[in-house]
Amino acid sequence: MLKHGILGLINNGDKTGYEIMRVFRDSLDHFWTAQTSQIYRELKTMEKAGWINETHVPQSGKPDKNVYSITPAGTDELLKWLREDNIPAGIRNPFLMKIFFMGELPVEENIAFFKAFSEASVFPDEGRQASVNADMYRQAVDHPEKAVYWKLTIEFGRMYEKMQREWCSYCLRELEGLQRMKEAQERHDTITADTEEEET
Repeated sequence: MLKHGILGLINNGDKTGYEIMRVFRDSLDHFWTAQTSQIYRELKTMEKAGWINETHVPQSGKPDKNVYSITPAGTDELLKWLREDNIPAGIRNPFLMKIFFMGELPVEENIAFFKAFSEASVFPDEGRQASVNADMYRQAVDHPEKAVYWKLTIEFGRMYEKMQREWCSYCLRELEGLQRMKEAQERHDTITADTEEEET
């Protein structure tokens, strides 16, 4: 998946490794993370596969650079990947599998988990900077209409985070209610034990 994302970025115009990382950080990173080492490793793999070419460009007064460009085989691979029938059938989510069994942990610990999870955000500014980046790259590519699709992913991210926050609020209400019931039961058990002790 990562290699196809990189291939798509190079398809929008020749880029150095640094430029690929920068564009990745400003666009794809809000739904697919990658380390610098991973990106350079994929570039080597893609070059061996014949999907991209690396051109060494000498520069005067500063370090030389390597520029990556897509090949016809790379374009074919990108289009093949885009046409794959990979619509998700059902949900396979390891995160939800974990949530299903979190009853094994103390409720206080789980409340702290959901509070932290609700504060985690890919769009801390509600996606404003991501939209700015999309507009900036729209002006830099040969086919600005592609930016419409970039914005579709940004909107998905915004809506997903909104749903995530609402779900976390629901989870916290449920767990805090469970915690109150547990505390009330503990108080009841203590009072009952004290009463029985006095009677004996």
